[in-house]
Amino acid sequence: MIVLAICMAAAFNVQAQSNVGSTDYRTSLGVKFYPGAVTLKHFITDKSALEGLAYFHWGGTRITGLYELHYNIEGAPGLQWYIGPGAHVGFYGNKYDSGTQVGIDGVLGLDYKIRQAPLNLSLDWQPSFEFGSGRGFYGGWGGLSVRYVF
Repeated sequence: MIVLAICMAAAFNVQAQSNVGSTDYRTSLGVKFYPGAVTLKHFITDKSALEGLAYFHWGGTRITGLYELHYNIEGAPGLQWYIGPGAHVGFYGNKYDSGTQVGIDGVLGLDYKIRQAPLNLSLDWQPSFEFGSGRGFYGGWGGLSVRYVF
């Protein structure tokens, strides 16, 4: 088990080192702040990515999937803006809402791959519309993501 753990750590380290010095990446995993979430982003083409988010907040959990189209910002290597649609399902149990809710999402943001490190930062706004008993527009989603690039 120890040998397997060492081999896996070495493989991740080699992969991470290949992303140092580059402004491109394929897959990243990290955290998103406000509300707290685990985020996984994977590029399926050079310009499009899928992002999965698992939010933990207000006595509930919300699972979100986004399809993002990325566009370079001229004169700013590693910096892109992105936009796209998505959907979510939420499982709540608090004084404001309870049960399962579904909704549609949009996302608009900036994405930056740090050239000297296997790190990616993004800042976005993720408005959503929820159906069901807690239905309505919610414009307060989004935040800062910090991800490790594989």
